[in-house]
Amino acid sequence: MYYGYGRAFGYGMDPMYFLVILMAILCMVASYRVSSVYKKYARIRSMCGMTGAQAAMEILRRNGITDVSVCHVRGELTDHYDPRNKVVNLSDATYDSTSVAAIGVAAHECGHVMQHHFGYAPLSFRTALLPAANIGSKAGIPLLILGMLLGFSPLISIGIVVFSLAVLFQLVTLPVEFDASHRALVMLEEYGILGHEEVADSRKVLTAAAMTYVASAASAVVQLLRLVMLNNRRR
Repeated sequence: MYYGYGRAFGYGMDPMYFLVILMAILCMVASYRVSSVYKKYARIRSMCGMTGAQAAMEILRRNGITDVSVCHVRGELTDHYDPRNKVVNLSDATYDSTSVAAIGVAAHECGHVMQHHFGYAPLSFRTALLPAANIGSKAGIPLLILGMLLGFSPLISIGIVVFSLAVLFQLVTLPVEFDASHRALVMLEEYGILGHEEVADSRKVLTAAAMTYVASAASAVVQLLRLVMLNNRRR
């Protein structure tokens, strides 16, 4: 016997549910793609012979930035710039590698340093939004589900609003990441760290990485729309 619970929670034959699944698959494909592309170009040694760490330090030196350090962190593709502590963190796959992939990733993180140094507005907004986005990603869905179980519409609405902060963070991340990659590629060629063809190879790596952010943002937007539609149907 069918009691309708599935449809009440957005399952059943809800077309938006299948779209959510499709977005999840796209995220997995994008993640596989960046890993595959990185491994391909991680096998190509740069002509300059610099490691990712050396390339990052050279970029910082060229820009007269002396208050940012370059550090080694564990993991693969766990590279990130910490604006609070002013540290470029490079992973095992990047720090000591002389590949065009590693240098491209290191330069990308330095692109974030440039954004921070010159007060790039989207980065500042994203940094300010981060605490609220963390709350939204962790508490949004639980609040919404609790509201459904209790039949308390205001709690459902609060869950949607809170979750939307996480979605907004994903959207703001897009221009930040694309801009950092653009800055990176310009600096790599302008400073002679990579040749023209090597820059093209690095661009492929950074583009593949950017697509993971696009897929994640699209997935988050679809999920938010589904939650809004679900809430509207309950009224």
